[in-house]
Amino acid sequence: MAITGAADLLATWEAGLAEAPAGRAQLLHRTARPDLDAAALPVLPVGAREADLFTLRRALFGERLQVRLECGACGEDMEFDLDAGEFARSLGGRDSSVAESVVRVGEDGREETVVRVAEDGWDVRFRLPGVADLTAVARAADPRGALLARCLVSAVRDGTAVTADELPAPVQRRIAEAVEAADPGADVTLNVACPECGQATRAELDIASYLWTELDAWARDVLLDVHLLATAYGWSEPEILALSPLRRRYYLELCADV
Repeated sequence: MAITGAADLLATWEAGLAEAPAGRAQLLHRTARPDLDAAALPVLPVGAREADLFTLRRALFGERLQVRLECGACGEDMEFDLDAGEFARSLGGRDSSVAESVVRVGEDGREETVVRVAEDGWDVRFRLPGVADLTAVARAADPRGALLARCLVSAVRDGTAVTADELPAPVQRRIAEAVEAADPGADVTLNVACPECGQATRAELDIASYLWTELDAWARDVLLDVHLLATAYGWSEPEILALSPLRRRYYLELCADV
């Protein structure tokens, strides 16, 4: 991943101000993967996007993530650090027990990751959902059923093809287990034990929202730097952004000493 310059990051931030969280996540993903066509990003498995965003976060703001969480049992505030590098590596992992069930197929000119569940007379192939799939079914009356129908490639029982709504609950659970094992980064959750009461609190780590919050704070700080240096020296915004963060900070210290 190429390290994005300050001007490009500010442009991403500015564009994201008018977007909903989903749009901001898409902008951040484009920043993380400039090597891919924008149309290809929404169809990547969700875990692949999360891993890309963790990698971007490490490149921009370092390895450590500071997380604040309220205990679900006693309400105590818990603060702790996470290692973004470890998260990125874990998201790229895949359960070896299902590795043989994951195949690559071409559809509409694009590669898709398909999980195969073959047992008890069933042979089911299910495409790993991408961000576009989750967005498409978010407002459905039955999002889980809609996602199953949308991503089901084929389902055969004892040689007879069946539809998504004909899949029994045990087969649906097996599909969910296989998908989770093949794409562990699609659902990043934390289990944190409270130091006060000892109870564990489970919470989702939304890296897109976390990264956007950091980018927003960074952008506002940089714009303040631009304002102060432009006022003091008469430099333009591009000239100030072209300075390294260290040199920019040094000039700001000189301004404060005057």
